[in-house]
Amino acid sequence: MTPVGATAGASAPGGHLYVQTNEIRNAVIHYTRSADGTLEESERILTGGAGSGVFKPISGQASAPNAFEGAASVIISPDRALLFATNGGDNSVSSFRIGPGGQLRLLDVKRTGNLVDGASGTAKSLAYAPARSTLYVLHSFGPAHLRAMTVDKHGTLTPRPERYTVNTAEKLGRIPTTVVLSPDGTFLVVGTTFDQLLTANPDGSPVLWVDGPDGTPKLIASNAPDPDGLAVFAVREDGTLDGPSFEDAGCGSPFYPAFLHDRPDHLVIGAAVGDGVVLARIDSEGHITTGPLVRIDTSAGTPSELCWLAVSPDDGFVFATNFGYSSISTFKIEGNVVSVVQDPACEKVPGDGTFRALNGTVSSGPSDNWLAPDGNHLYQIYGNASKLVGYAVRPDGALEEVTSVRIPYNSPQGLAGF
Repeated sequence: MTPVGATAGASAPGGHLYVQTNEIRNAVIHYTRSADGTLEESERILTGGAGSGVFKPISGQASAPNAFEGAASVIISPDRALLFATNGGDNSVSSFRIGPGGQLRLLDVKRTGNLVDGASGTAKSLAYAPARSTLYVLHSFGPAHLRAMTVDKHGTLTPRPERYTVNTAEKLGRIPTTVVLSPDGTFLVVGTTFDQLLTANPDGSPVLWVDGPDGTPKLIASNAPDPDGLAVFAVREDGTLDGPSFEDAGCGSPFYPAFLHDRPDHLVIGAAVGDGVVLARIDSEGHITTGPLVRIDTSAGTPSELCWLAVSPDDGFVFATNFGYSSISTFKIEGNVVSVVQDPACEKVPGDGTFRALNGTVSSGPSDNWLAPDGNHLYQIYGNASKLVGYAVRPDGALEEVTSVRIPYNSPQGLAGF
C-alpha cells in the first residue's frame, strides 16, 4: 500500500534529520535516515552558543520538557544549503553549511540583540526569507519578540536593529510560540499561547484564570475569549515588517500555524488550549478567516496541549502532537472539511513519571515533530522519555513505530531535515 502523501511507485532513498540538544553547551545532532525510516547518528556539531538545558524559561521549572514552548528552532533553507538553529540560553543563532552528504560545518553564531534577563534567554523560533536575505528570530518574552538578521551568501549573520512586538495596548506580556513565513513570502504569521506569563498556585499547578478588567474571571490563553491570537506582519522588499494586525484564530492558544502545500493561501492552526485544529485562509491583505474548530477526544483532561503540526505532502493529513497526552492525533483534510481519523494515531510513549502537563496528567512531553518530504515517516521528540521516535505512516493515517534513538533528557528542541 502507498503511504499517506507518497506518490505510487516512488522510491524512498532516505535522507537526513537534525535536532538540537539545547544543552548548556548546545549542539546539533545529525542523523542519517534509511529508506525504512530507521535513524543512525552521524555527528554532533557544537553550535557555539548556549541552550537553556533542562530549565524551562516560560514556567520557571528547573527541569521540564519543551523548554522553548515553541517550534521551528532548527530550520533548513529551501535550497538545502544552510541550516539555522537558535541558542535559547544566550539568545543567539548559529548558521551551518550543509555538505553533499548532509554533514554540517559551523559558519557563524551571533546574538539576536535581546539581552538575557535571568537564568536563560528565550530565542525560540525561526523563519527564513531567502529572497530578502533575512532570518527572523522569535523570542518568548518581549516587548522585542521578533528580531531580524541579514544572511549573506556565505551564511554570515548580521543582526539588525529593528524589533517588533506581538503585544497589544492591553496585553503587555504576551507569550508567542511559532513564527512562519507564508509560501509567497509576503507575510509573517506568529502564533501565541498566553496573554501573560504563567504563575503558579501554592501546589505548583498553573494559574490559567485571572481577574479581568471588570472583575470577572478571564482565561489567560490567547484568543480566548479575545479574537486576536494571531499576529500577522506584512514583509517589505528589504525584509523589514509592517504591522502587526491581530487576527482571530478561531481557537484558544493558536500555538502552531502551518501552511498547506498546494493551497498556499490556506493554513492549519494547532490549538494548544482549543484541543484541536482549525483550517483557515489568509487573504492578500493578511486578514484571516477561519473554519470551525475540530477537536479530539478530551476525556483524559483539558487542555490536551495540541501544539505541533505536520502536513502531509498532498495536504490530505495533518499529524498533531498532544503534549499533555504523550501521543499524536491524525486529522484528514477534504476540501474545506477537517475530520479526526486517528485519535490517538500511535501508542502513548511514557516518560519517567516526573512531569505533569497543564491538565495534570503524567506526560513524556512530546514536542517538535517532522514529516519526511515523501510523507512516509514522521519523527517525534519525547523529551521526558529521552527518545526520538520514528513512525511509518500508514494509508489510514495511523502511525507504526519503526525506530527509536536516545536523546538528552528533557532539553532537546527542533527537528528539520530532508
